[in-house]
Amino acid sequence: MSLNRSEQMVFDYIQRHPEERQFWVHKVQSISRSESDDHAAALLLESDLWRYYEERSSVASPFRETAQREGLRRTSMRNLAEYLMRLWLAPRPKKKREHEAHE
Repeated sequence: MSLNRSEQMVFDYIQRHPEERQFWVHKVQSISRSESDDHAAALLLESDLWRYYEERSSVASPFRETAQREGLRRTSMRNLAEYLMRLWLAPRPKKKREHEAHE
């Protein structure tokens, strides 16, 4: 999976800071439990990741320097959301199709 520069920056930051990583592992698992499907969970997580990027841009390097140089233009965090779900969640059981359930 390919991450954009902003997503890669968030991922690298999370990996280097154990307390941040633990927060995001819990967040990913919590969102996944609260949503009925992976698509809905990824949308919520993507939104939270962008808010995190914005928040970090005012206080933490390298986010602050990037924001000062490039501004804060909304960037998709969808690939990162899906990647974190793959990393930190057990796969959901596949739902049987209607015709398979009757066989």
